[in-house]
Amino acid sequence: MKFAYNAGKLLFKSGARLFRFRILQLEHVPAIGPFIVACNHISYFDPPLVGAAIPREINFMAKKELFKNKLFGKLLGRVNAHPINRGGFDKAALNTAIRILKTGQAILIFPEGTRAKYGDFLPPRPGIGLIAIKTIVPVIPAYINGTNQLRACLLGRERMGVIFGKPFSQEEIAGYQDNKGDYQKLAGEIMERIRSLKEKFSNWDKRS
Repeated sequence: MKFAYNAGKLLFKSGARLFRFRILQLEHVPAIGPFIVACNHISYFDPPLVGAAIPREINFMAKKELFKNKLFGKLLGRVNAHPINRGGFDKAALNTAIRILKTGQAILIFPEGTRAKYGDFLPPRPGIGLIAIKTIVPVIPAYINGTNQLRACLLGRERMGVIFGKPFSQEEIAGYQDNKGDYQKLAGEIMERIRSLKEKFSNWDKRS
């Protein structure tokens, strides 16, 4: 594991304890082989915290504007972040994600494409469906909560955590056709699975 990645993971994992960050159903995340983690997106803290929750080293897609500063861009590269143009179709970024998966690595993707700052779900973009269908790898839905309410979490008024759901298997992914319609259809199904995890997370929180 890269030194910068390992150091960042340790930093965020340690800091997350202050906010009572919890991880649920980590057993759904494969120990080996390529996979996609598909998560809702509510804060800039989502990528490092989801990454810190997963024992394996994973890759991230980050908006290309963050790479404009050469020093910061170099740091992002060392923690497995790759630039993506959020404003529209980015063939280069899609090809990067496909290449990563085909080499047996894992990647975190936000189907919504941008942050839903107030916790609402945004319509998913077809990119995640395209990547999954092109690579036929498992897709693990994940729901993250509380990262946009740091003060409330620190005071114990809100719960910060991430819950991983049952993966879309390779067999399920293979059942979709390689066309635009099915890219969007699969993206929608993934987003629905993430939505369902929100209620499960809330129920778990009441029991804890």
